[in-house]
Amino acid sequence: MAEIAFEPTGIAEADELVRTDPLALLIGMMLDQQISIELAFTGPYRLRERLGGLDAALVASQDPDALAAVFSTKPALHRFPAAMAKRAQALCQFVVDEHGGSADLWSDGPTARVLHDRISSLPGFGDEKTMILLAVLAKRFGVRPRGWKALAGPFADNEPRSVADMDSEAGRDRVRAWKKLQRAEGRTKQD
Repeated sequence: MAEIAFEPTGIAEADELVRTDPLALLIGMMLDQQISIELAFTGPYRLRERLGGLDAALVASQDPDALAAVFSTKPALHRFPAAMAKRAQALCQFVVDEHGGSADLWSDGPTARVLHDRISSLPGFGDEKTMILLAVLAKRFGVRPRGWKALAGPFADNEPRSVADMDSEAGRDRVRAWKKLQRAEGRTKQD
């Protein structure tokens, strides 16, 4: 298998975790709102350290207050740690209930529509997050079912608009610069 070029954090251990553990990838994507991409994708690594493992059943079974404390321990896993602990727990419970505990929603070769629907049904995944994860899977992991580009929308293009375009430190820099320019022009990631 070819080496996957996906480095959203610049921290070797955290990047390796999101490259190799589908649950870490889903949690990182879920955390990616109102904080930097780097912090969001470091979250699964820190969560694994604090819980002694990263497994959907483990996260789902945590006492909600205890999990909120885990998310709040400095450095906090998110700007809103208690709210994101609830979302992570809901995500993991969904993975347990609907997918038998496996967060690998893509290796069974689903169609683009099935993959899209699986992702969009995840707690905390709206339209844009679903499009971005489709682009991450295609661009970084080689998961490209026919029709993925249409479902990933603008995130399928070659603009460095999201975490899907973070293959290295230079990739992270390109995404930051592109987003800064978009904001300066009053435009969004999708423009």
